[in-house]
Amino acid sequence: MTTAYSYRDDPSVPDFPDDKPLIVFDGECGFCSRDINFVLRHDTKQLFRFTPAQFELGTALMRHYGYRTDDYETSLLIENGVAYPRSDGVLRVLQRLGGIFSLVAWLRFMPRRIRDGVYDLVARNRMKIAGRRQACRIPTPEERDRFF
Repeated sequence: MTTAYSYRDDPSVPDFPDDKPLIVFDGECGFCSRDINFVLRHDTKQLFRFTPAQFELGTALMRHYGYRTDDYETSLLIENGVAYPRSDGVLRVLQRLGGIFSLVAWLRFMPRRIRDGVYDLVARNRMKIAGRRQACRIPTPEERDRFF
């Protein structure tokens, strides 16, 4: 287990503003890109920042936390210097979005093994579900300051 903000001491991780939660996602995955579009639409307080796992920062963070960098089968939420992968990250994002989405937070009481089993099943089949994008999602001019 790594300590909070451990990436700050890792010379392979580029400096980035970590005052807001950062979502590391597979930018070539249609399913993941739809998830990011969902968060952008509902994140009215602009709580989150984003980086594709294929970009320098995303790859470095995935490697730092021990995840593969040749096949991105998880996303990461980096919040207060701590990485939350898989279902933990998804549930934290939904909870932070608030409103009706925070109602899903009750799933955190379900055993992680079950939650992550469902997450892994979807992750393994995400390209079949939504396809592969030819390029990472390009942020709009209004979104650019939220992407790294």
